[in-house]
Parts: sequence; structure tokens; C-alpha cells
Amino acid sequence: MRLFLFCLVFIPLWVTAQYNTWTKLNDVGMGKRERATGFAIGNFGYLCGGIDTAEIVHKDLWAYNPQSDAWTQKADLPGSPRRDAVSFVIGNFAFVGTGMDSISGPTGDRLKDFWRYNPSTNSWAAVADFPGGGGDGIYFATGFAVGGKGYLCGGKIGPNLYSSQLWEYKPSNNQWIQRASFPGGVRYQMLSFVVGSKAYVGMGTDQNIFKKDVYCYDPGANNWQAIASFPAYERGSASAFSLEERGFVCLGNNGGLLSDLIEYNPKTNSWTLRAAYGGSERKSAISFVIDNKAYVGTGKGYSGKKKSWYVYEPSNYAALEQLESSLQIYPNPVSSTLKISGLSNFVSNFEVYNIMGIKVLQSEKNESYQHSIDCSALESGSYILYFTLLDGQTFSKKITKI
Repeated sequence: MRLFLFCLVFIPLWVTAQYNTWTKLNDVGMGKRERATGFAIGNFGYLCGGIDTAEIVHKDLWAYNPQSDAWTQKADLPGSPRRDAVSFVIGNFAFVGTGMDSISGPTGDRLKDFWRYNPSTNSWAAVADFPGGGGDGIYFATGFAVGGKGYLCGGKIGPNLYSSQLWEYKPSNNQWIQRASFPGGVRYQMLSFVVGSKAYVGMGTDQNIFKKDVYCYDPGANNWQAIASFPAYERGSASAFSLEERGFVCLGNNGGLLSDLIEYNPKTNSWTLRAAYGGSERKSAISFVIDNKAYVGTGKGYSGKKKSWYVYEPSNYAALEQLESSLQIYPNPVSSTLKISGLSNFVSNFEVYNIMGIKVLQSEKNESYQHSIDCSALESGSYILYFTLLDGQTFSKKITKI
């Protein structure tokens, strides 16, 4: 079932601090672009390849400096121009490879070459070709790095031919080895993010059916485990990033275009809606993280390719944790009156939604920071109690009506 993604109103909690907010930056330096790959090394972010408004596939590399909010062109990728490539960062090097060299799959070539980029010398060096997908290249895969190794998962091999393979790249011996396959079946346009020593991979499409399942991959054990059900729309060609030991899913395509942002907390195995993207809906955007801020932009929207660029600053988790530690909700399960105490002075209101995402109750916090909710009219079942802070942050608790 799809949960209705309700709109949030964002009001600063303090004048000097902004949390859970998007800020528009200067447009990207290379102009409108989609299906590029993005990564960050140190204090700089990078965009490589993709398709421009003239439907030309590129292999250029651009560096983004968040201090000056400006882009500088760097050395081109030595291989073919490409779209829908993958990239990951190990240490001080980026690894970029695979993809498609044409805007049209039937007339283009799948790519299997991989390249290492050294930002200190602004130079590229060839590394071992990707051997998966039958050895003839792949595109629309997802890439990530964990524990000093790179990984490539899923992807498209040809018309109606997709992959569920997972391959691991070890830079110390410049070799790829196959690992446990993705358990959700063949998939492309997937997303991935890394929190700690584990990767989270999923969504995408197996051809015409968009997916919303996500799995946790443990490289040490070489196994996969399903995580909590994603509460928003299924999607492909989304953007993903990690901040504050949490993963984020943003934008994407499910037949229409999306602009939402949903956060995953591995400690609680739960998802939380955050501030919707600052720009318009889009797919095939790039994202990377620098200094605990996420930068997301480019892609393709309803009006065509995009060059807009935004930065996201995460929630005030200390305030949320303080609130959650003092909050008491009882009795739960509830038969008639639900009592809430410990509400802080920066909670604006709370709302109750049913499992269909329909708001059934709403209340403002009173001056005593305590409240009672009459649940007697609710049908028996599970509900979500959402708290909204003055700065627009939200968190939720599950309640049960008996």
C-alpha cells in the first residue's frame, strides 16, 4: 500500500541554524545534463559523463567546490563517452566505469572498461574491466564502496535482459570477484547507499514493474537481509546518499516523476519522511556528500533536462533524540484515550494517520506539553502518530487501537 506523502511546512527553529532544509545553489557549470555519475573525494564533488540537451553523450569531468559554489572542468575520462555509468570512491581515488556510449541502446555499445581517477594529479589510469553481465559490458547498474572495496550490482545487459549479480572490486590486486547475487531478482535503475560497514541496495525496475524493496548487504558475511518496507512510492533512477549514519532516498521515476526525500535509520530499521527536494521533480540526477551536507542536482524533469543544483542540510538529530527520550505515549495499545506527555517547546503539532496514509486525527500541543487524544471512534488496527517540530522536522510512533 502506498502511504500518502503529505506536504511539510518549514519554519526555522533558530535564526542561526537551518535543519532539514534545501538551499538553491548556482547551476552546474556544464549546463543541463542527465544520466551522469557523481562522487565526492575530500572537499570536492565531481560529475562525469551523461547526456546534454543536444542528446550528445559525454565523457567530461567537472569538479565542484562548495566553498565557492563553482564548477571547474577537469581531465576527460579516457574511455568512450558514456551514460548510466557507475562510480565509487576508495580512499583518495574514484573508480568510474561501465555504461552505454549512445543515447539509444540498440545502436550503442555497452561498456565494461573501468578507470581510476586521481584528483591530486588530475589523471586517469585504466584498471581491470568489469567481467560481469556476460563479459560484454553493462549499464544502469548501481555502484558503492564498503571497507576499501568497490561493488557493482544489477544493471541492464540488453533488451529484456537484466542482471542480479553482485561483483566486488579489490584495488590491492586489481581484481573482480563475484559475490552473493541481489535477492530481489534481476533489476536495473537501482539505488544504493552505505551506512557504516553495510550497504543498502534496492528499488529500480525489472522491466516494466517498478520496485520498492531494499536489502542490506553485509560484505563480511556476504549475505543479504530485507529491511523495513519503504513507506513511499516505488521508483527507479532515484538518487541516494548517506548522512549522520542514515541513508536517504530522493527523487526518481515510477511512471511519473518524484521529488520526495525519505530517510532510513539502520539503528531502528525505520523510514521517516523529510523535506521534499528543493527543486522540481526529476529522475537520473547525481548526488554526493561533502562536509555532512548532500548536494543533488541535474537530471531530467517534466520540462526536460536540468542544470539546477541544491544542497540539503540534515535534521537536528540531537533535538529529535532529546524529544524522543522524554516522550511518553500511553496506554499503547489504546482502547479510548491516548495520553502524550513530555512534549518539548519546539513541537508544533501531531497528527494520526491510518495505514492508507489518510489523516484521521490532528491536535495542537497545549501549554503544559501534555495532551490526550480521544481514539474511541477509531477502528481497531495500526496507526502512525506523527510529530512535527517548528522547523518542519517530523518523527513518528506506531500506535495500536484495540
